[in-house]
Amino acid sequence: MSESTILDMNQEFNGLGKVEIAPEVIEVIAGIAASEVEGVAQMRGNFASGVVEKLGKKLHNKGVKVELADEGIKVDVYCVMNFGVSIPQVAQQIQDNIRQTLINMTALVAEEINIHVVGVQFENAKQETETQQEM
Repeated sequence: MSESTILDMNQEFNGLGKVEIAPEVIEVIAGIAASEVEGVAQMRGNFASGVVEKLGKKLHNKGVKVELADEGIKVDVYCVMNFGVSIPQVAQQIQDNIRQTLINMTALVAEEINIHVVGVQFENAKQETETQQEM
C-alpha cells in the first residue's frame, strides 16, 4: 500500500515501531458504531454487498466512506432510518457515537462526520420481509 492510503499515528517514539491504520479499519469501526444507534434501520450498500451478505458474510463497512484529506479524516455515512424517529436527533447520535468510538479505539478525531439519510423503512416492509423469510 502507498503511504497516502495508510494513516500514520502520531505518537511519541517508544522504540517499538510505528502504528498505521488503514482507512478500511476506520470504515468498519464507523459502520458498527452507526448500526448500534437506535433508529437506524440499515446501512446502504450496493448490489455486490447485498449478494455477499446473502451468502452469509456480514459487511461492517457497508454504507461508510472514509476520506483522508489534509484537513483531517472525513467520514460519510449512508443509512436508512426507521419510520417515526426524529431524523436530526438520530443523525446527531450517529455522529456522537462514531466520534466517541473512533477516539476510544484509535485515538483519532474525525474532522467531519456527514450523515446521508437515503431512505425511510416502514414497519410494514419489515413485517412483510419477516413473513416471507418464514415461508
